[in-house]
Amino acid sequence: MNELQLSKRLEEVVKCIPSNSIIADIGSDHAYLPCYAYLQGFIKKAVAGEITDGPFQSAVQQVKRVGLEHIIDVRKGDGLEVVSPNEVNCVIIAGMGGTLIRKILEQGKEKLAGVKRLILQPNIGAKTVRQWLIEYSWEIKEEKILEEDGRIYEIIAAEPGDALKPYGEKREAGLLLGPMLMRERNEAFVKKWTHELNHWKRVIAQLEKTEENRENKARKEELQQAVAIIEEVLAHE
Repeated sequence: MNELQLSKRLEEVVKCIPSNSIIADIGSDHAYLPCYAYLQGFIKKAVAGEITDGPFQSAVQQVKRVGLEHIIDVRKGDGLEVVSPNEVNCVIIAGMGGTLIRKILEQGKEKLAGVKRLILQPNIGAKTVRQWLIEYSWEIKEEKILEEDGRIYEIIAAEPGDALKPYGEKREAGLLLGPMLMRERNEAFVKKWTHELNHWKRVIAQLEKTEENRENKARKEELQQAVAIIEEVLAHE
């Protein structure tokens, strides 16, 4: 992976960027994504944010190597503290867990002034990201699910708007599975949720063998609800 060739996952993230955007790539690692996005004509400027010293230095070196210091500003800091309100119009947070993405958005929500699009790629826990989007009136405009190197990734692109609109009547199912993904039900979607379904059924079977306490009972009920949702969506040809 370099500035000319991204992973399939990050390439799909870049395709969600509105043309001529000024982006913030939070947790930019080697800054490959903003370099690629600029060289491919998707963006006009970028801030690459990185909290740890190693990846920060790598990003600085990478931007220098391709001669894009005037386009991509590499900054060290935690989450959205690397940008000011109204400085960027598109924020990308890719390759982290859903809980961490939610935390970054929550802690930096004042910095989202002027942001027209969020592009979020949680490795796990997409439901918690969707819940945050609903809480703050971000409407999902695009969702993707894809498999790469044996792992399945979800991408969520949202804009300020009517956050409940994509869900219709199926809010609980949409939060878990993705309101657009569950309508499309592509191969990666079916594979992911068939795997999760079987896993959760095994967990329920284990819980049924253990001594029942309040915690176990709540966990079992939560999983049974999820199983029912998945079974319904997967059966619905």
